[in-house]
Amino acid sequence: MENTNILEIQGLCKKYEDFELRDVSFALPKGYIMGFVGQNGSGKTTTIRSILNMARLDSGKISIFGLDSVKDSIVIKERLGVVFDSLYLAEHLSIRQIEQQLKPFYKNWDSKEFARRIEEFDLPDNKRVGDFSKGMKMKLMIAVALSHGAELIILDEPTSGLDPVARDELLDILGEYIEDENRGVLFSTHITADVERIADYVTILHNGKVWYTGTKDDLTENYAVLKGDEKDIPADVMPKLIGFHAYRNGFEALIRSDDLAGLPASLEYEKASIDEILVYIAKEDKHERDSARRKV
Repeated sequence: MENTNILEIQGLCKKYEDFELRDVSFALPKGYIMGFVGQNGSGKTTTIRSILNMARLDSGKISIFGLDSVKDSIVIKERLGVVFDSLYLAEHLSIRQIEQQLKPFYKNWDSKEFARRIEEFDLPDNKRVGDFSKGMKMKLMIAVALSHGAELIILDEPTSGLDPVARDELLDILGEYIEDENRGVLFSTHITADVERIADYVTILHNGKVWYTGTKDDLTENYAVLKGDEKDIPADVMPKLIGFHAYRNGFEALIRSDDLAGLPASLEYEKASIDEILVYIAKEDKHERDSARRKV
């Protein structure tokens, strides 16, 4: 039976002096967009570098198109498109010169498609790409990916620093790209509104570990923000609260939807956004550190 996952990560571990990825595992099915989110320093870029074979794995396995990310690296890169938060192309060259540099590296390079995308994205082909705006540079990297038939596009914080119009254009481009159900997108970003708009799946990294991976709908359906008076919280519910924070006039915390049954009517709750989930995960982490200090 054909593997329906375009990307699979199993037990990825990578240790640096001051940080490590621990048993990172998730999969992206063909035909979908995955939002890859987490605080700065959570391990998103290290994971992406590992996927691209730019960082050596300590242990674990990464498969792309059913191929081994290390053994089949050259074949994979023919079928992969990458968009970083900064331009990786020679900034002193024009678009025409850059195409001449890139064509020999991709056997499926399509000059007509590249020209069409450059025109569609309204990019000047006689200007140094280093003089492009951030949004224009992002479009150029997308044009490159689309012009050699990339089946998986990996984006690392591409919307960082983009104005709302450029962000909207990028999301429209990705939406069009994914209409081919044999393709996939891994979209790392700290702008969760973009993930909520376009992603089908979400993976949350926290302190180098996977906190959640699954569909976006399951994530937002499974968590709620609970509010009210602290004295109304049943004793057996308190340990289930995530990122508990008391205010002068009440409290707020994240809670699994399964734990809402039987709560007093005086406690209010609403479905949590991805942004709120990230905030409460961070608060829980700080709460645990503070508790540990008090015990010392």
